[in-house]
Amino acid sequence: MPTSEEERLIEAIELLFFSYRDFTSDPDTILEEIGFGRAHHRVVHFVGRNPGITVASLLDILRITKQSLARVLREVIERGYLVQQTGEKDRRQRRLYLTEAGAELWERLVAPQRERVREALAASGPGGETAWREVMFSLLDEAQRPDVEKIIIKEP
Repeated sequence: MPTSEEERLIEAIELLFFSYRDFTSDPDTILEEIGFGRAHHRVVHFVGRNPGITVASLLDILRITKQSLARVLREVIERGYLVQQTGEKDRRQRRLYLTEAGAELWERLVAPQRERVREALAASGPGGETAWREVMFSLLDEAQRPDVEKIIIKEP
């Protein structure tokens, strides 16, 4: 029988699972309509947030195999949501950009998630956003925190 502390931790883990399930539900519905899945979502999201990102950098962020990414990229490019361009300075680089249709898809996918997070943070009261960010960063491997912070924090 778990102790009360262990039980609280298990509840927190389950809460994270259920929150993620609901957080991804709206985008999953949109993706299903066009025959895409979560891997496509992640590619569209990170290219949308980082126009001109290299394939190598995207592989680092997603931590998937080249083969898996190649399949997803091919599908997203063929469907007209993404373009790939050769790097200007380094011709070996492949840089990725959303097309107009890709930008529209990115907005459709992020809009319900943005609203869900907005409502949750508002409901958490003063200090809720700071506490939530601290918990999320603390869940990351310590060595990855600076890299993740560089990726997610955009200067206005």
